[in-house]
Amino acid sequence: MTLDDLVHRALALAPEGTRAVLGVAGSPGSGKTTLARAVTERVNTLAGDGIAVHVPMDGFHLANASLDTLGRRDRKGAIDTFDARGYVALLQRLATEQGHAVYAPAFERAVDEPVAGSIAIGPETRLVVTEGNYLLVDAEPWARIPSLLAESWFVATPAAEREARLVDRHTRHGRTPEAALAWARDVDGANADVIEPTRGRATLVVDGMLPGIGA
Repeated sequence: MTLDDLVHRALALAPEGTRAVLGVAGSPGSGKTTLARAVTERVNTLAGDGIAVHVPMDGFHLANASLDTLGRRDRKGAIDTFDARGYVALLQRLATEQGHAVYAPAFERAVDEPVAGSIAIGPETRLVVTEGNYLLVDAEPWARIPSLLAESWFVATPAAEREARLVDRHTRHGRTPEAALAWARDVDGANADVIEPTRGRATLVVDGMLPGIGA
């Protein structure tokens, strides 16, 4: 299956006059964000601007100040460092509220913080592409998510490739190579142990080595 195949599959989920939420899950470094962005961009090229919108789960990271208070800053990205109920509530709104704009938070890597109300999903939007680590985890409140999705895709990428991508990402964002490798193994790796077993719940497993997909 090619990236173009995936784009056409995604667009077919949301015929004119409807809205579908497509979920893209995967471990850190799998390429899920790149895939979600690519699908969104190509759907808009095919069907018109605003038809698809990318809504990342990362917008529901707890603020760094909250993580400091909770003592979780040193493992940011773990399942308990997100506002899971807020994310589920947004997905419910996106699936049901099509007559007016709904605003979602984004995540700004430059400041390492979520930014509220920065993504607009308007009445013209037929396809919402949301992506994140824990969309298929079978624990509350995450377990409510699959019923809100038209389809769920899991991006499966070999562990060595994921680690290489993560080390590159973390060094680009200011960590030393040693600190980047430690974070990729100790934090991202621990999260992947939770995420990888969830692939069996996905509608479709996507090869994370496909051209056009990367961390």
